[in-house]
Amino acid sequence: MLWIKAFHIFFIVSWFAGLLYLPRLFVYHTDTIDNAGRQRFRTMEKRLFAIMSIGGIGAVVTGLWLLLGWWWPLPEGSHWLGLKLILVAGLLGFHLACWGWLRAFAGDHNQHSARYFRLVNEIPALFLLAIVILAIVKPF
Repeated sequence: MLWIKAFHIFFIVSWFAGLLYLPRLFVYHTDTIDNAGRQRFRTMEKRLFAIMSIGGIGAVVTGLWLLLGWWWPLPEGSHWLGLKLILVAGLLGFHLACWGWLRAFAGDHNQHSARYFRLVNEIPALFLLAIVILAIVKPF
């Protein structure tokens, strides 16, 4: 199981690299006015989304593997794990929101400001902090 745990951490890092950087690309894309620049950002966003999706899928698959192989049935007092799984579901929702924003930019239909994406850019970091605290400290 330690190998699966190692791969789980690798996939989490890959996924979060994208979750933290893609909204920042959206900030820059929003401020871009020339067609060549917009096309460059579309390409960068599309490629980054593909890589982060691989990381996300890998994190979910290895996480489920660990959950079923190591933690199932859930031991008494593992409420931290339930909350962690809820936060992971929130990250999956954020991932899907990124996909929607990516599609909006691809079709030149973005309706959000750079400030909006600057704020959105902080969401995955907050989720990461909470998840790490829950996984390491196991407060309840």
